[in-house]
Amino acid sequence: MSSTQIWHNPRCSKSRATLEILQQNDISPEIVLYLETPPSVEAITRAINMLGISARELLRKGEDAYKELNLKNVDLTDQQLIEAMASHPKLIERPIVFHNNTARIGRPPEQVMELF
Repeated sequence: MSSTQIWHNPRCSKSRATLEILQQNDISPEIVLYLETPPSVEAITRAINMLGISARELLRKGEDAYKELNLKNVDLTDQQLIEAMASHPKLIERPIVFHNNTARIGRPPEQVMELF
């Protein structure tokens, strides 16, 4: 991983705004189009650890797959949730910016500047 990376969805306004903030601050992240190249279970697990959140907190609960896979079920383990995100990357909250073994979700987009 380069020193700065973004899991980016160009169709998402928050993701576009986050990338723009980085670029305005002369930060050129490696752009990972995570819907086209889904992160592995291991990469998602690392992201969760860097973010300091639970797997459930990384889930986008408004996605159809969330309902279809019954991910609201509190009996599901973190591993099961991570596997669902790896299989259905739309479920991953976005954007995520990684820098020097730490990470922030760009919601709000300005929050990612805490990494620098």
